[in-house]
Amino acid sequence: MSLTVKVSHIVKCYDGTTVLDDCSFSFDAAGTYVLTGQNGCGKSTLLRICSLIEKPDRGSVAFYSGPSRIEEDMDLKRRLTLVLPKVGVFNTTVMKNAAYGLKIRGMDAATIEGKVRRALDFVGLDHKSSQNALTLSSGETQRLGIARALVIEPDILFLDEPTASVDYKNTTLIEEILHSLKTANKSIVVIATHDRDQAKRLADRLLVMRDGKIEIAES
Repeated sequence: MSLTVKVSHIVKCYDGTTVLDDCSFSFDAAGTYVLTGQNGCGKSTLLRICSLIEKPDRGSVAFYSGPSRIEEDMDLKRRLTLVLPKVGVFNTTVMKNAAYGLKIRGMDAATIEGKVRRALDFVGLDHKSSQNALTLSSGETQRLGIARALVIEPDILFLDEPTASVDYKNTTLIEEILHSLKTANKSIVVIATHDRDQAKRLADRLLVMRDGKIEIAES
């Protein structure tokens, strides 16, 4: 059964500055949620807390499978993934970069190759599978990061400003990939973007953040 996540009264501060201030919301249905708002409003921090990379100073984040709460452990963390605005890659092939998450899970080579080929094809990089990942453009690197996330088939996929550092062509390609997820993926996708027009294009549920909390939730 798929995961859902509920954040309750989250507070997070950095160096005395409050970034999230009594923020609450439930990501409780399959589909694409898009967080938008000005830089510094707390979007990225909320994604890092929901993906269990950071802990809140106060409040809670809880995961559920149906009505049952899921304990926070390594198994849970492996069901979540966060794609950062700038994707880091290893000095090896595109194929091996995309396969990393499956390899550390102990999958056999044939299964890994099949899953990775499908993911790279989905993001338009299958023809570059044997190329060194360090030679990719910034937009291709971002697409590789999405493939590396998708290949593990996460229950919840978080993407933080997925087109912030790429050109128009790759922005269009990435938006097409994210649109395709609506039919190919039955999980929850949560995207943070400062681009309000992009947010409207991608969202099933549009969430507006201001002053460290989700103030407006538009269907």
